[in-house]
Amino acid sequence: MSGRLISARLPPLARRVVLNAPRRLSHYSTAGAGGLLRLDAGLRLFKQRPWPLGSYALHNVSAVRSISFVRILPKIVTKFASLGAVAGGAVIAGLSYVQYQAGQAKDYALDIFNRASDQASSVAGTLYGGASDVLDQTMKGWEKAKGELEKATGDFEIPEWLQKLLAKDESSGGGNDGGSSGPQRDPKQSGAGIAAAGATTAVAFGYDSKDNEDSQSVDEKIARDEQMMMLTKKMIEIRSLLQTVGQSDTLTLPSIVVIGSQSSGKSSVLEAIVGHEFLPKGSNMVTRRPIELTLVNTPDAHSEYGEFPALGLGKITDFSQIQRTLTDLNLAVPARDCVSDDPIQLRIYSPNVPDLSLIDLPGYIQVTGRDQPLELKEKITELCDKYIQPPNVILAISAADVDLANSTALRASRKVDPRGERTIGVITKMDLVDPERGASLLNDKKYALRLGYVGVVCRVPPTVGTSKLFNRGNGNISNVIAKNENAYFSAHPAEFGSESHVDVGTKNLRKKLMYVLEQTMAASLKTTSEAISRELSETTYEFKVKYNDRPLSAESYLAESLDSFKHSFKGFTEHFGRNEVRELLKHELDQQVLNLLAQRYWNRPFEDLSQAPPEVDPLSELPKANMENPIWQIKLDSSQASLTKLGVGRLATSVVANALQAHVDRLISNSRFAAHPFARKAITEASTTILRDLSYDISDELEICIKPYKYRIELGDDEWARGRENVSNVLKDELRVCEAAAKNLETQIGGRKKLRDVMGFIDRVRSGKVVLEGDGVGGAGGFSSALLQKGREAVFLRDRVGVLKMRLLAVKSKQCASKQNKYFCPEIFLDAVADKLTTTADLFLEAELLSKFYYAFPRELDSRLGRGLSQTDVERFAREDPKIRRHLDVVRRKELLEYVLKEMEALRQLEVREKRYTSRSTQNGSGEKGRSRGWSLF
Repeated sequence: MSGRLISARLPPLARRVVLNAPRRLSHYSTAGAGGLLRLDAGLRLFKQRPWPLGSYALHNVSAVRSISFVRILPKIVTKFASLGAVAGGAVIAGLSYVQYQAGQAKDYALDIFNRASDQASSVAGTLYGGASDVLDQTMKGWEKAKGELEKATGDFEIPEWLQKLLAKDESSGGGNDGGSSGPQRDPKQSGAGIAAAGATTAVAFGYDSKDNEDSQSVDEKIARDEQMMMLTKKMIEIRSLLQTVGQSDTLTLPSIVVIGSQSSGKSSVLEAIVGHEFLPKGSNMVTRRPIELTLVNTPDAHSEYGEFPALGLGKITDFSQIQRTLTDLNLAVPARDCVSDDPIQLRIYSPNVPDLSLIDLPGYIQVTGRDQPLELKEKITELCDKYIQPPNVILAISAADVDLANSTALRASRKVDPRGERTIGVITKMDLVDPERGASLLNDKKYALRLGYVGVVCRVPPTVGTSKLFNRGNGNISNVIAKNENAYFSAHPAEFGSESHVDVGTKNLRKKLMYVLEQTMAASLKTTSEAISRELSETTYEFKVKYNDRPLSAESYLAESLDSFKHSFKGFTEHFGRNEVRELLKHELDQQVLNLLAQRYWNRPFEDLSQAPPEVDPLSELPKANMENPIWQIKLDSSQASLTKLGVGRLATSVVANALQAHVDRLISNSRFAAHPFARKAITEASTTILRDLSYDISDELEICIKPYKYRIELGDDEWARGRENVSNVLKDELRVCEAAAKNLETQIGGRKKLRDVMGFIDRVRSGKVVLEGDGVGGAGGFSSALLQKGREAVFLRDRVGVLKMRLLAVKSKQCASKQNKYFCPEIFLDAVADKLTTTADLFLEAELLSKFYYAFPRELDSRLGRGLSQTDVERFAREDPKIRRHLDVVRRKELLEYVLKEMEALRQLEVREKRYTSRSTQNGSGEKGRSRGWSLF
């Protein structure tokens, strides 16, 4: 609970305690004196107390004026208690003397007031033990009043019980010597003592003419104070929200701008307010950027920490780290740029700080250094002038050892605030000048400020010996500075005491800043609300025209994108099944068959221009070959073994997995995720991870399934027929590929004629008609080495085209129509084997790989792009797309403006209630004054 709230609660508490004594007092007094004219008054009075000899029941009638005077004395005391301790003591002492001169009151009145003094003294003695400062002040006022009274009357005696009370002796407040059975007091010790006791009690507890307020009005006032305490905090929160809305100057609430020349103590003042050393320090100019410092009071927190909202560093509890971060951010401004108007936002949360919004600016300089740009002084002035414009409050820092006429801060503030209505002057280093000089600075009229001056001594005391007065780093320095200030200002009460009417100390500065900021923000509520309304209208119009009032958030955009992608993936799963897997595997195994045929039956590329060796058992002789020759059987059997032992399980699984991954990539490219690198990476990693995990086990299991084909393969007639038809298509496709490659070489070389000349030269060399010296690497026959390389490729393709045409005729012949002639038709046999392997593999892969992947992939997407993402990741994802980023900015701007406008309206209603309460309080106050003027001493 802040000091302001405590101060609001204490007076009502004191008043409730003190009110108990007057209530009991009135009970006893009205019981005996209020019915003097009743018939049974004499009897009751006689029962209460025996009258002196010779008296009767109506004996006191002639003393009514004296008794009435005594009865109104406590009210007079309470009325004058609102005066100062000195003036009030003097007046009350004078009344006590008058009461002493009017001490002809009779025994009955004396007895009543004896009991009243006992009770009042008891209450005062009980509560005065914890209010020594108030007693000291009262004692000073009493001594001064007594001295003046003694001068006037010559002699004045203080009652014994009052001496004990003023000596803070709680046991003397009982007033046991004033009972009905004790000896009768002297009027000099009774009447004056009673009056002084009432005066002392009234001064101690602030018991004034407003004590007749009931508990309901007191509670209402306390509740109002608590509500007003939240005003500044709420408006600072709104200011932070408005900073995120836009850069418009109209969409901002006032802040306190701290200006001052270098070495004026500006940083020390801010650190004293915060209670930590956190600002950059250095011999050279360190502060190069504005620091927007937001202090947030957290009464229930047990720790203090800072945050840099724009950096996302989280909570920083080490204030030395905050200092290093601020230093790095400021030094990041190049020296050639001097200063930057890009602010650093820093928020400090602590139970020891008030709710304030401060802006620290670079200090003014008088002379530019050699290592500093010439325009540095002008740039600092321009930057400060930008921030000290209305409605910001200016905190002008000046050192006490510098004349105010030379204060750069005051000179700058007078340009934009000539009447000094929104400038608070702070005089630092008050201990460096004489107290009289310091007091004159605080009371300066030549450079008068409406908000006044505050003198502070914010310098942290140095270490003494080996021990430290405080722990640096995270240690709070507020108490140390407060003790240092109290020690200095208390040593000079004449200049800085309560009677001097000057504001000194960091504590008073903080209170003033809170009050001024609250009032300034409250004054700007209306204009800021109107600006927010205009901005909201423009944003609403833009939202309707550009985006057709379509609401959008980062979460909804991610959810819609993910649902759309999963819908596309579902469509893919419906069209990619066993048939597609079979087609993929068959095409891959067909290529493997072609490779085996090329290695064992067809022509091979040649590496040089040397003469080709004679070919044994050429392929052209295969249709007429003798099957008794084992060469053709060995070629076919080895080709079959190579095909079945190729690792079909691993090959087939890899082919299908790669195809699935390629399809996922295509789905990403055609979805909203195409513009989001983060999401593309997440989806790709999800599919790759699932396929990799599945492939390990599936490839091994598939190898076990095709293991029988590694040893023996039986083909049916239908399988042979399908193989014959399929291999014809494969050979035709290969023929088209070779012809296209030969055509491309012809284009690269530069014409058919030139290509024909190169190929003719190579044919003559390989047939032995032309003998080359060397290997022809450097060129031969008038052709370059590169041209000869292209020529070799063309000769190879020409021969391959011839082989393919020949084998196409062989496959279509009657000889290859029967499976018994498999050695004459190796292409058909190997294709049929590949078909059997494909049939086994596609069935297994559909059941194991496809079904498991189709089940796991959408769930993995939900995990990676749904539950697994933080709010920051979701926001980053949505803002990767420029169009969506603009849409989100408009929606967020509209929502923030609506929320801020609603909060501003609530604050304005609070302001209206405050005005009504103030007006009602003023009327009640005037009425009370009128009533109070109804009774007086005369």
